[in-house]
Amino acid sequence: MRRPLAVLACAIVLAGCGTPTSPKPQNTQQQAAAATASIASGSPGAAPSPSASGPLFTPTQPVTMNVKGFWSWAFYDLKEDKMYGSTPYTTSDTASMAKAWVAADWLRRQGEQNKQPAAAALQELSRMIRDSETENTFKYHVQNGNLTSIKRMTTTCGLTETKGTQNSWSLTQMSARDVARLAKCIGDGRAAGPKWTGWLLNEMRNVRGPGRFGPIEVLPADVQKTTAVKNGWLAREDGQWHIACMAVGDGWTIGIMAHYPSTLGKDYGTKTCREVTKQLLTQPPR
Repeated sequence: MRRPLAVLACAIVLAGCGTPTSPKPQNTQQQAAAATASIASGSPGAAPSPSASGPLFTPTQPVTMNVKGFWSWAFYDLKEDKMYGSTPYTTSDTASMAKAWVAADWLRRQGEQNKQPAAAALQELSRMIRDSETENTFKYHVQNGNLTSIKRMTTTCGLTETKGTQNSWSLTQMSARDVARLAKCIGDGRAAGPKWTGWLLNEMRNVRGPGRFGPIEVLPADVQKTTAVKNGWLAREDGQWHIACMAVGDGWTIGIMAHYPSTLGKDYGTKTCREVTKQLLTQPPR
């Protein structure tokens, strides 16, 4: 695999090397409206395909930023089966991004047991993805087997740097390239299984509110319609904001991880996710 080095700020190697502590509750979740019929039935409601006029990304071009703290990126060209990105493969925690795996693992296992999830469960999973509602996430994580579920994610999706933590989905440590691999795993059906992959991707295409940031903000309008995302963001007790961005597109995936002093605020990290994506675009939008 070809992995051009990104030009990283000197502070990257120094920031956030300690073990994260217990998370502070996110206060940005919001309740979704009553679930639609498509949620209850499992209908994916596929979005139209974009009409590309040429390569959307040029992952071989350098990605350069001068920001405080740690940041890392990975771009997976699915058509060429090539990974590009920054090194070393330092990890950071996922926060709410891991909810995509929690939902996928639970739905796939339901399908393997020939069970039809109740409408109430699908509503909870929908809010967990679209609105990043945390209330029920741990319940599904425990039903998946807790740390066993994270270990299953590493084997199912071929991850190499990911480490789980008992009794926490949020503290899962992942490298940017493992995020890109997880995104591929969700897109190709290994994560959620054949019955529920379309449903999950549709939920991720409809992420809204404070969780809709990063790559999706700088993509062309037609590409946004077909791009599935799940992000994580949390100011932890280690004095750092932890930002995680994952996007699944048509023939590509992106993973971006960052952590930096919490005094800089959430937007500092979301800008990193936007800027990395913008620099990877062949013709960045003006």
